[in-house]
Amino acid sequence: MALESKLLLLFALLVFSFDHTAASKMKSKVTRMQFYMHDIVGGPNPTAVRVAGRSNFTGSNPMAAMFGSVFVMDNPLTATPNPNSTVLGRAQGIYAMSSQESEFSLLMTLTYGFISGRYNGSSFSVLGRNPVMSAVREMPIVGGTGIFRLARGYCLAKTYSMDQMDAIIGYNVTLLHY
Repeated sequence: MALESKLLLLFALLVFSFDHTAASKMKSKVTRMQFYMHDIVGGPNPTAVRVAGRSNFTGSNPMAAMFGSVFVMDNPLTATPNPNSTVLGRAQGIYAMSSQESEFSLLMTLTYGFISGRYNGSSFSVLGRNPVMSAVREMPIVGGTGIFRLARGYCLAKTYSMDQMDAIIGYNVTLLHY
């Protein structure tokens, strides 16, 4: 083996060894939190707005009529279900009506960003299916920033209250991060 090849092999082994050592020193942390999201579709100050959907539906199934509707949202997150309580952060993203039949289901891509408290400046993202009429819905956490860098985990969503299309949703979140 030529000297250049041996040096390249030695360098590669050193890099691999360094990365393995650094990775083994990183300890995964677990954070559990609870908060409430306020999704307001109606009224003079909505936090979720329909931006796409068909307008030519002629069938009789109301679920099929909403299929394909897309909403953009910027919902407040609070520590309690009271809409006037302190805002901890915002849930920003998109959700789409993704079911045509009897189950009311959304496809959600949201980032939960925190603007106060010990998580200020940090966020985590959720991407998944939300069968809205189920008592408890589980969705995956696919990433994060700040304190939640490299986050993974899950959140459990439960509707606290609903008034027509407006809803308050309680979240119990379990995050694994570094």
